[in-house]
Parts: sequence; C-alpha cells; structure tokens
Amino acid sequence: MTNDLPDGLGLQTKALHGSDGLNETHAVTAPIWQTSTFGADSAEHMAAISEADQPAEFYTRYGNPAHRQVAATIAALEGGEAALVAGSGMGAIYAAVMTLLQQGDHVVTQQSLYSATSKLFRDFAPRWGIERTFVDQTRIEEFAAALRPNTKLIYVESPSNPLLLLTDLRAVAELARARGITTMIDNTFATPVNQRPLELGIDVVLHSATKYLGGHHDLMAGAVVASESFINRVWEFALVSGAVLSPFDAWLLQRGLKTLGLRVERQNRNALALAQFLEGHAKVARVNYPGLESHPQHALARRQMSGFTGMMSVELKGGAIAVKSFVESLKLAECAVSLGGITTLVVPAAAMWSHQHTAEQRDAAGIGEGLVRVSVGAEDERDLLADFAQALAK
Repeated sequence: MTNDLPDGLGLQTKALHGSDGLNETHAVTAPIWQTSTFGADSAEHMAAISEADQPAEFYTRYGNPAHRQVAATIAALEGGEAALVAGSGMGAIYAAVMTLLQQGDHVVTQQSLYSATSKLFRDFAPRWGIERTFVDQTRIEEFAAALRPNTKLIYVESPSNPLLLLTDLRAVAELARARGITTMIDNTFATPVNQRPLELGIDVVLHSATKYLGGHHDLMAGAVVASESFINRVWEFALVSGAVLSPFDAWLLQRGLKTLGLRVERQNRNALALAQFLEGHAKVARVNYPGLESHPQHALARRQMSGFTGMMSVELKGGAIAVKSFVESLKLAECAVSLGGITTLVVPAAAMWSHQHTAEQRDAAGIGEGLVRVSVGAEDERDLLADFAQALAK
C-alpha cells in the first residue's frame, strides 16, 4: 500500500499508473476481486495471513487486492506514505477521528463543516467524554486561543461545505506541530489536483471518494491518507467499525481516478466562468467561490491552492421562493445531493442540511433559505452558462 513510484511524476501520470506494480495479472485493466473470502494453501498459511496487518487476500473486511491498488493510487496523488479506503466518506472520517481520540481528549474544529461531520463533533463526541471547541476557521488566532493541555486534534475542512470558507493550512499545521497535536483535513472539495495539504504540514488527509475521486455519481467510498504507522492504526479501528468498501466500488473508484486530473481541470474552468457570470447577475446576492477576486480569502486561496475547485454556493435574492423557481427551471443541471461528478448538480443548501441541523443551527452556520450549492460539471461552458441564465430569467 505504500507509494514506491519514481519521484517527479505529474498528477495525471500518478492517477494512471499509481498502482501498476500491484496488478499481478497481465490484464491492462486490473480485474474486480469480487469475493468476500480467500482460500489458504495450508493451516500454516492461514495462520500467517490471519495475523498479518492489512492482508490483501484473507477476508475482504481486512482487505482486498482492489483496496490495495486504489489506496496506493490515492496515496500517490496526495503525496502520502499510505492510504486506507472505506465504504463512505463518513466511514473514513469516523475511523480516522476515533483512532486518535479517547475519553478526556479535546478537539478544536471549525464552525463551517459538512453537516454529518458537524453532528459527529457536536452531538456524538460529548457522549464519549470528548470535549470540543468550534472556531471561526478564517481566524488563526481563534485556533490558538482554543488550544488546551488535553487538545489532541485540530480538524479542518477547506474549502468548507457549503460556504467555501478557507483555513490557513500552513498556519494551523505550525500551530499544532509545536504542541504535538495531530491535524486532519477533509480535502474533498479541493481534491489533490487543487490542494496538497500534506505538503503544507497537515498530518492526515480525508476524502469522500464518492465525490471527485470517483467522479461519476456511481459509487460510495472514503479514503484516509497519512503516515504508514497511522494508517495501520486506522485499519485496526476500521476492522471493528466495519465501513468496508466493496470490491466492485473499489474497482469503479480506480477507474474514476484515471481521469481525475482531466475532469477537475475542466470543472475548475467551468466553475470560474460560472462564478464570474453569477456574480454580475441582478438576481444573485452573493457568490461564494474562492477563485473570485471578491472572495475575502482569495489571496489565501492563491497561496495554498493551485486551482479553485468546481464547487460554489450562490445566495439568490428572493429566498426560498426564488430557489424553488431557479432549481426547477434548470434543464442541464440536476437537483441532487452529492457533488464532484462529471455532470452539474445543484441543491438548496437549507433542505440538504435539515436532517443534521435545526433551523436555528442552520441560521447560525450562515445557511439561509436562499443559498444554493452548485457542483459544476464538465459540460460545455457555453451550454452551462446558458442553462443558468434561462433559469434565473424565470
């Protein structure tokens, strides 16, 4: 599962060849290892593989050749020593967080988070005796002020979902490293194409691989990238938590990764063009997109990101009524949850967050009735802008 590619390869080359050495067949496209269990040659062989760390051919909850191949590719893309894949993004987040924490520990995290992650820290962590402090991610001084002697983790998400706020990753990493605190980031919105957190000093990178890494709205997966020693610890926890990635979804994820750089570059371009168009529209109150010069953290985005993602959120004038008319008038973009796929999706943010947050919690998080989250796809730019223009006209 470790990355042994030669130095200096580009990201798209890594996406195509990151696990070549782990395909032990002559098939140009690695096969699907669609099995729950593997046979042993002898009693001694069974004993050896049952005691091994992350065996690829024992029982698929422990590992699978497809897991090993896709994990190696993701580790190469992020520049990490090793990676672990899980059955969903939240499966990966839960395993990584709970591998590190125990009763009496303290977490510093940000106020703007993916809804399920927010619920994990807000509602579940206290049940297990884990303390937490939520801070404004745009103010590094709030991170510093929140630290305690028992702080074990700083958890961030940048850009954040759905407000596209940024965290100064290098500053957070320096703050934590001086105190022996582990840092984790959800890098789903950015992808390794646009942001490489390990190079900025972050310890652990997390992904909902359901999104950009898979890229086609056809699988569910999660990933953790870190040092080999930490990944071994996460694997031990994952055996018990049981968020197993199916062999077929692992194969689909590997296939999706092969076009990651190509897809994200197109989505970046489309998103910037759409954000610029929407920013100048009379029916739009605000566009949250770090690639716009008007974004309050645009300078930080330029320092720590090489691209500005295909994600944005748009505040429409007219609130919920305007959102309903806009979403129902789109012809190419589809109203659906999830993100990062090759086609454009839109979703009223307040509706999507309603299961995890009360109305008061949504308002406090800045998720108003007029907010629409947009995941920009790879359609032709002209057609995409025309679709949004005609929907806003209605």
